[in-house]
Amino acid sequence: MPVKKDASGRRSVQAEVEVPGTPEEVWQAIATGPGISSWFVPSEVDGRVGGTAVSHFGPGNSMDSAGTITTWEPPRRFVVETKEGLGPVASEWTVETRAGGTCVVRVVHSWFASSDEWDNQFEGHEHGWRAFFNILRLFLKHFRGQPCASFQLMAVASEPKADAWKALAGPLGIADASEGQGVTAPADAPPLAGIVEQAGPREYPEALLVRIEKPAPGLAHVFALPMGGQVFLVVRLYLYGSGAAAVAAREETVWQSWMAARFPAAGGAQ
Repeated sequence: MPVKKDASGRRSVQAEVEVPGTPEEVWQAIATGPGISSWFVPSEVDGRVGGTAVSHFGPGNSMDSAGTITTWEPPRRFVVETKEGLGPVASEWTVETRAGGTCVVRVVHSWFASSDEWDNQFEGHEHGWRAFFNILRLFLKHFRGQPCASFQLMAVASEPKADAWKALAGPLGIADASEGQGVTAPADAPPLAGIVEQAGPREYPEALLVRIEKPAPGLAHVFALPMGGQVFLVVRLYLYGSGAAAVAAREETVWQSWMAARFPAAGGAQ
């Protein structure tokens, strides 16, 4: 969705998704630390006006995104304000009830600017939310209310993107997988088995979202992202249930070793 602009200089971009659940259940998923961590990145939320919301995109504090909650109206709406290079940015989250036991989750990022300098970056946010919102939808459909443990790994490969993707997805047995297809990784790869929930989209085929049963019930998001003349190969695993933490601790080490053996600069950086 392109950036919207009005005469006051306010600009905004939004993304939304329809998900199963009551407003209270959906609120727990988008407005609490454990809920957000179950489909996004590790996060903490101090749920009150003046409280802090923090998301951890990598090790240490340098990749944290922190903001102040300026509006808090559970289970319908909250707003977080962050400081970006262009000034304050407000992110408004809303939950709207729909018939049939579903809700629409919407996020609107808004800021004031006199030029288009930041527009592409915020349009990129909208595309990024599409992927995470698909994970949110599947979490609420299949694993709602369950504890989650997650990890992310990244490797770097040379362009072209299609070749880099095959170097990762081929040994995992998922290179040509399609939606609805069952997949199982070969014996020499980390344990990974499940059903492909999403492949693509067509203009971006090097991405898969798999609902997995091995190494534990959960979701696997595997994709290739070209950036700066290289291709970043990313594996995210969200594992659910009472034993998820123990499985994640074990499997993260397995994945780190497997990816480091195949790609330069592979590791656990998010």
